[in-house]
Amino acid sequence: MPLSGQYVQDADRIESLGAIGIARAFTYGGKHGNLIYDPKIKPEKLISHDQYRNHEETTINHFYEKLFDLEKLMNTPGGKKEAHRRTEFMHEFVKEFMDEWNV
Repeated sequence: MPLSGQYVQDADRIESLGAIGIARAFTYGGKHGNLIYDPKIKPEKLISHDQYRNHEETTINHFYEKLFDLEKLMNTPGGKKEAHRRTEFMHEFVKEFMDEWNV
């Protein structure tokens, strides 16, 4: 892929990370009737697009099933650095969410 394409791909993925990515995940989940979290529904590593679209999902599971993995897919040094920073923030958010859930 040409360098210009790598930048565009990284930018698209970065939009799904960090504070804005968290807001987008919960907005999407709410619009589609997904639960925020259910400890009985475990995250799954889904292989196909159909599996991804047709399984029972919670918004918190989406972080484990997809969002936390985006950092590994970055192409450019700048994209990798920004994705790492935003992914760390998301890990902290999910940790805090789980701490509060389990109170």
